[in-house]
Amino acid sequence: MLNKRGCGVLLHPTSLPGSGGIGSFGEDARRFIDLLAGMDMSYWQVLPLTPPACGNSPYSAYSAFAGNPLLIDLKQIAAEGDLPLDCCVAEFSDKRVDFTEVSDFKLERLKQAGSAFLKHVPTARTQEFWHFCDTTPWLHDFALFMAIKQHFKGKPWNRWSKGLALLTPETFEKASVELGPQIGIQKYIQWQFFRQWKSLRKHAESRGIAIIGDLPIFVAYDSADVWSRRDLFLLDEKGKPTCVAGVPPDYFSKTGQLWGNPLYDWDAVKREGYSWWIKRFRTMFELFDVVRIDHFRGFEAAWHVPASHKTAQHGEWVKGPGADLFDVVFSDLGSLPIIAEDLGVITAEVEALRDRYNFPGMKILQFAFDSDPSNSYLPHNHVKNGVVYTGTHDNDTTRGWCDSLSTAQRRKVFDYLACADANCVPELIRSALMSVADTAVVPFQDLLGLDSQARMNVPGQAFGNWDWRFTWEMLPDDFTERIGSMVEIYGRNNKTTL
Repeated sequence: MLNKRGCGVLLHPTSLPGSGGIGSFGEDARRFIDLLAGMDMSYWQVLPLTPPACGNSPYSAYSAFAGNPLLIDLKQIAAEGDLPLDCCVAEFSDKRVDFTEVSDFKLERLKQAGSAFLKHVPTARTQEFWHFCDTTPWLHDFALFMAIKQHFKGKPWNRWSKGLALLTPETFEKASVELGPQIGIQKYIQWQFFRQWKSLRKHAESRGIAIIGDLPIFVAYDSADVWSRRDLFLLDEKGKPTCVAGVPPDYFSKTGQLWGNPLYDWDAVKREGYSWWIKRFRTMFELFDVVRIDHFRGFEAAWHVPASHKTAQHGEWVKGPGADLFDVVFSDLGSLPIIAEDLGVITAEVEALRDRYNFPGMKILQFAFDSDPSNSYLPHNHVKNGVVYTGTHDNDTTRGWCDSLSTAQRRKVFDYLACADANCVPELIRSALMSVADTAVVPFQDLLGLDSQARMNVPGQAFGNWDWRFTWEMLPDDFTERIGSMVEIYGRNNKTTL
């Protein structure tokens, strides 16, 4: 799939238009897929679809397996009879996501729908639901985790009562019985998420659009994963991390990025035959056609920062499982289409691990102009087995980036791109599509030529991210024809690549 010329768009579903205050798996998602197909695109790339926790970040989720309830389309729930249609209506801004308002509204409606469904006379849908419950191995732990979290009014698990925080088989069974109704509702919500996503993905397949998903290597501390499997992470006897993840000072931050995620006890993970990771990869490829591994280098070595530190400046690189993990995963699941996020400090060992499995790496054009002609991100240095981006969710929009350049930097960029206009966005997109890299992905904000107000995320900034949305009115009348023409000119159209 990734070894033919193709291109796609990066857009998280929360950024889709719609009346519910946040993008969803509803009719606007299908319209967006139709738009991609109309431009002869091949891919829709999304960010993690897991339930966001701290700062509303999809990279800090309550579960590495579960789905984000805020993406569920309430109108489809109402059409099935689990919710009155008038309960789906509320006044929200269509400009940015207000996560507090949307969460309060949507989660309450989903709980209402789940409660009603579980009281229904058994039907074929009921059988489908129970089959989902019986065949989804991570589901009960997650549902119990969320039910207990609700009981403790949203507090992180390390602030629950000791018996529930440091779970034992006895407290697990007791809580599962006592919180049965709330657990059932959480399972209903996940069932609706996965069946709606499955339906949307089927529509994408019918239009020739493959979905690229995103797998963050690390999981959040306040997650069902860490709470239910403390033995797989570097925690002390009280469940507190001994060290946390991050990266040393880099392009984005002079003090590094202190992510705060707990780190894996790879010896313990290996003793179980990497079964947790096999389950995770299996789940990801049930959801997506291609998976991008965020911070791929962490499998070769991860930056370990003492848990007491306030920045990521001082830590150490600690070896990860490397090929040992991937050999086991591929032995169980077969060869998998994976994109390796190989940005930042990349060593020869990381490149060797990437190349051992022929994973395409990433080239970011916004990073291409800060050195000399040997910069690997410059289009003339690209390789066929790669994915080129104008920018990612962590970058400014290309218009914002271009506007922020100094006169000397702008001259360097404009000379390379042969820009005749002060706006370099179209030419940077053109360079991405011209690249010899098999796959090109452009953030939707760049296709719309939007400035920094449309930026998705500022690394190191805990709040105020992830809330950008577009409206259909932003698309110029010639949008589909103009972008589709460029896609065809540079041999990336779907009719050629499929």
